[in-house]
Amino acid sequence: MEKLVACVQKKPDALCRLICFPWAGAGTSQLARWGKLFNNSIEVFCIRLPGRETRLDEPFAKDMTSVVNEITSVLLKEFKEKPFAFFGHSFGTYMSFAVALHLKEKYGLEPVHLFISTAHAPHSAGCLALKSTPVPDGHCEILEFIKSLAGNSELPHNEDTRKQLTLTFREDARVFQTFSFEKAEMAIPFSCDITYFCGTDDKVYDGKGWQELTNGDTSFYELPGDHFYLLEPSNESFLIKYITRCIENAGP
Repeated sequence: MEKLVACVQKKPDALCRLICFPWAGAGTSQLARWGKLFNNSIEVFCIRLPGRETRLDEPFAKDMTSVVNEITSVLLKEFKEKPFAFFGHSFGTYMSFAVALHLKEKYGLEPVHLFISTAHAPHSAGCLALKSTPVPDGHCEILEFIKSLAGNSELPHNEDTRKQLTLTFREDARVFQTFSFEKAEMAIPFSCDITYFCGTDDKVYDGKGWQELTNGDTSFYELPGDHFYLLEPSNESFLIKYITRCIENAGP
């Protein structure tokens, strides 16, 4: 499990686990540290895909199905053991949704809450358009695309680190393009609550469509900042408090 999951603070007596799914090109460093910010009722797992950090020598995942299968097979015992919630940002949102869908369809398991960040609803025209956008091949083109997303966020200065970032981003983007979700008429996959977050200065996403995917309540929050609004300390603090309250109020 240590290969797939970064857990900076183990909390064996936690009431619930929050599984975090990072954005394209990312490792686990930013979201795994949330484990130290939540109280003892919530244990944080951050998903580490192959091709980065301690998995640098492994080949990148080829498609979303293989990502979902690895996460499910490695963590199935944990999913069955105690309640869990998902937080996904950007590409990580689609990863979390694909895993949640698989767990519901195959095992009848469901998160107590889905926390969604800066991503089109998976059945929206915006998502389909994004999936059909060609992934640039060149290092410079990918870097420019990442810069357009990152806004004021700092990119690594080290050239080797930048090259690794663009390579990882490109491969994650290709995995995203293999993700598919067909929303059948009246087939609502979830009953848990969903919260959608986005940055006020980011591009516009079709977030409202997420409310069509659950019978639970759906809430929407805009926080000040760009695509990486969640890295701002004040926004991070809001997210930690809000997620804690939602999970603790979710009940059995």
